[in-house]
Amino acid sequence: MHLNRAIPILRIFSEDKAREFYLDFLGFTLEWEHRFEQNFPLYLQIKRSDLVLHLSEHHGDATPGSAIFVPMTGVDELQQELSAKDYRYAKPAVQDLPWGRVLELSDPFGNRLRFSEST
Repeated sequence: MHLNRAIPILRIFSEDKAREFYLDFLGFTLEWEHRFEQNFPLYLQIKRSDLVLHLSEHHGDATPGSAIFVPMTGVDELQQELSAKDYRYAKPAVQDLPWGRVLELSDPFGNRLRFSEST
C-alpha cells in the first residue's frame, strides 16, 4: 500500500477574487480548470513549487474558513516577495512561534494558509 500526498480543497465564492489572490498575489500557476457547463461552478487546480491546491465554487466541496499548514523553506523570502506586491487586502508578516517562523494569510473567503519554516 502507498498513500500519495493530499491535495487540499478550498471553497471559493468569486472566480475573480480567487484568481487575484492565488495567481496574482501568491504566485500560483493555473494547471487546469473545469465546469460541467457554461453557467456552472468553477473547479480548478493551482500549483506553486510542490504545493498543489484545488479551489472550488461547488457547494459541499469544502467548508469556508478552513486552514492549511504548509511546511516550507524560505518563509522570509516569501514575505518579502508578497510585501513588494503591495496587495491592498493583505500585509503579510512573519511571526516567531515555538514550532518555527510562520506567515499566515487569509484568502478572500476566510480560508487561512499557514506557511511555516522550522527553526
